[in-house]
Amino acid sequence: MTFMTWDRASARRLERQFLAEPAPAVTPVAEIVGAMLGAHAQVLSAAELSVGVRSTGITRVDVRDALWAERSLVKTHGPRGTVHLLPARELPLWCAALTAVPSGANPFPPDVRVTEEQAELIVEAIGDALEGVCLTADELSEEVVARTGPWAGDLVMPAFQGLWPRWRQVLHRAGQSGALCFGPNRGRKVTYTRPPRFDPLPPDEAVRELVRRYLHAYGPSTSAYFAKWLAAPAGWAAGVFRALAEAGEIEEVALEGAPAWVTAGDTGFPDEPVRGVRLLPYFDAYGIAAQPRELLFPGAAYRRALAGGQAGNFPLLLVDGVVAGVWHQRRQGRRTTVTVEPLGPLSASAERELGERAERVGEVLEARPELVIGEVTAGPHA
Repeated sequence: MTFMTWDRASARRLERQFLAEPAPAVTPVAEIVGAMLGAHAQVLSAAELSVGVRSTGITRVDVRDALWAERSLVKTHGPRGTVHLLPARELPLWCAALTAVPSGANPFPPDVRVTEEQAELIVEAIGDALEGVCLTADELSEEVVARTGPWAGDLVMPAFQGLWPRWRQVLHRAGQSGALCFGPNRGRKVTYTRPPRFDPLPPDEAVRELVRRYLHAYGPSTSAYFAKWLAAPAGWAAGVFRALAEAGEIEEVALEGAPAWVTAGDTGFPDEPVRGVRLLPYFDAYGIAAQPRELLFPGAAYRRALAGGQAGNFPLLLVDGVVAGVWHQRRQGRRTTVTVEPLGPLSASAERELGERAERVGEVLEARPELVIGEVTAGPHA
């Protein structure tokens, strides 16, 4: 069995994420997003930064062009049902794999839920309504109710400032199945449309391929970590890994003495750790997927940079491959203030490199950055 240290595993992950060395400016945006296994895009500027800091020249304009003009990216519901940017060419894989994941218990009260038959009707109605058009949520609601029945429009789902119609509980499922994706905003209103039609992969093939890609990007890892990343049942994920191991498609290694998995034959790791400073935005894929979390967030970082153990709530300062602080950027016109809170002293070389990383944040956001080293007073998601 191959025995692997955290430093070497971390170095390989960072290399494959374009975080050890950024991708050349000519690298297609979709290639970078594919290497990340999707860029979290609930806040689009965070996704733009996730992609941009992995490149020498990509800016938010390039990400938006890939999304709205080239259509090489799709903004839709990805892992964990959350909004992600995904490569359009990978939708046959993603949609087949995500819809194959067993769903957990319905979190809504019985009088709010929809049946499986009703859910299928809603997804079909959403796809039909969005064919070739972009609709706001209200416009889509009218179309869904017209195609299914008044029951779909019952205002029963708790929302931020009121109640949503019943059909909205299936929205993420429509996205994961390829019936829906986001369109360009209409003013301040979100719109939805349907991505180009495609033939999904066979479900079992798609799930196995997703595991292999996950292990390529974030391995060595375990079925439990994979389940957490995907928001899948742990028992189901364990069965998938067991089948892959029996087929010889993955092999066991030891990461810091604990059993973990890589794709078969993929046992080469860098000899040297990755040194230097990195700035990762909210919900960056690396901060969420890289495990074990207590090694990525050592000591005080676990308390400061996580929210109840949950990753993604704070932008991360990485020093030598581990979380060593948090940061925040506040934009005002053409300027942005980048405040970085290290959890320990920085060397002079690290401070110089931090200035370069802040400059890159400004380039991605097309703003003039000002670096401030001090306490970050903004809370999670600020």
